[in-house]
Amino acid sequence: MKTGAQLLIDSLQAIGIEVLFGIPGGVVIPIFDVLYDADMKSVLMRHEQAAAHAADGYARASGKLGCCLATSGPGATNLVTGIATANFDSVPILAITGQVRRDLIGNDAFQEADITGITRGITKHNYLVRNAEDIPRTIREAAYVATTGRQGPVLVDIPVDVSTSEVEDVVPGEVRIPGYQPTVEGNLPQIERAAEAINAAERPVLYVGGGAIASNAAAEVKTFAEAAHLPVTTTLMGLGAFPEDHPQSLRMLGMHGTPVANYAVMNSDLLIALGARFDDRITGKITEFAEHAKIIHIDIDPASIGKSIAVDLPVVGDAKRVLTGLTPLVDYRERKEWFDQIAHWAESHKLSYQKNDKVKPQYVIEQLREVTDGDAIICTEVGQNQMWAAQWYGFKRPRQFISSGGLGTMGYGFPAAIGAQLACPDATVVDIAGDGSIQMNIQELATVGRDNIPVKIAIMNNGYLGMVRQWQEHFYNRRYSHSSLNGNPDFARLAEAYGVTGMTVDQPDQVRDALEKAMETDGPVVLDFHVDPEENVFPIVPPGERIDRMIDLA
Repeated sequence: MKTGAQLLIDSLQAIGIEVLFGIPGGVVIPIFDVLYDADMKSVLMRHEQAAAHAADGYARASGKLGCCLATSGPGATNLVTGIATANFDSVPILAITGQVRRDLIGNDAFQEADITGITRGITKHNYLVRNAEDIPRTIREAAYVATTGRQGPVLVDIPVDVSTSEVEDVVPGEVRIPGYQPTVEGNLPQIERAAEAINAAERPVLYVGGGAIASNAAAEVKTFAEAAHLPVTTTLMGLGAFPEDHPQSLRMLGMHGTPVANYAVMNSDLLIALGARFDDRITGKITEFAEHAKIIHIDIDPASIGKSIAVDLPVVGDAKRVLTGLTPLVDYRERKEWFDQIAHWAESHKLSYQKNDKVKPQYVIEQLREVTDGDAIICTEVGQNQMWAAQWYGFKRPRQFISSGGLGTMGYGFPAAIGAQLACPDATVVDIAGDGSIQMNIQELATVGRDNIPVKIAIMNNGYLGMVRQWQEHFYNRRYSHSSLNGNPDFARLAEAYGVTGMTVDQPDQVRDALEKAMETDGPVVLDFHVDPEENVFPIVPPGERIDRMIDLA
């Protein structure tokens, strides 16, 4: 006989969960009691939202299923932002929540919340387990749903009396879910038509999103782009799917993308979208987006095709599988006139910033790239720090850039970095943060300090909610309403209070030395860079404007 809690832990181990992020509470004490003796690493976080973000960062860095555990009521609802973040960015996480006893459900019991109802719109699927013998099947099913098709979070809610029930051991069978059969192989006639369109195009652009990373298709993307000789741009979530030091790379497009990427997309005659969803930060004024281009859209999620942009040629399937079929059908074409035009845009509209006697965040990230040889896993918070990291680090491989894209969740980067570090223990993991966003989950300094998790946190401390202030400067006549962060703590001293090394940097000539010392430190480090308070992210596309009408540094 086994308890439901024992069946749960056995089931998690059976599906390959190696690390679990969570916090105990009343109705999950039986589960944590089993964890006490289990051969599974469990990480005590300091907030449930951070547990969800850590599971998310673990999944993005490793390509495996992330897992978090929280108690009922406020514990479960604290997971919601992390679940929504994973859902927006198609990240496979398994969120397990405790629930009040079955006979109390619906009676407003202490710490009761209808978490399956609350998360119905932000999970790929969710379950309320009513019998202990259903736990092994449910966990295996949940893992299958989370990691197949368009990946995403799945929640499993387990009442406490189900956890404590004793039942015979159960071995689940094959996963069979009627009505859920994701299409992974692209339709061959559609692939052939796509190849014909690519071979005929004079000004094609390959536009790559996070779906290419989710399907582990980076090698296929590179082979395909070189075979057809295509310029390549990526979304924020697609950074690293194509090496940014490659001569065919246009780097990131969109609201804060490179001018060359935006100009190329807007002047293309064929746009090949791979694992991307044409979100508003990419398209800008949607009625005029790539208006002269035919559009091929390759995506595993049929609901994403045609949702925002009319598509001329859809291909439903896994990016890796579709490219494997498409690449042999395309021809190498020089397209000299097109690449000459792209080279002109690239040379005349370079990313730049003005140096002075203040610490510039772009300079910090340039120096970070040099100190880490461009090989670090970079996690970010959300805001200016995120965009500077995306623009200035230069990503060479998939799963190297980890950030909240669709939901734009402040407080994401630090706990995600914890997850990434545990997924990749030999890697250098850096959280590039803002002084606003870092404080939204700063309590996790206790987690890294206690467990000596060697994450490095680089705070771009400008004394503002920086992106809010920049929008107020450009679009609200410099009315800086509630964007000043007067009253910030001394972050270095705060780090030390948690047993973490802290450094303050307020001069440009201190930047390199501080970064080198941080990388040499065996343990977590907080670097508080006092950067130019009114430094802006350029270029920026005004809201609702075409993406080739950017406000630039000049």
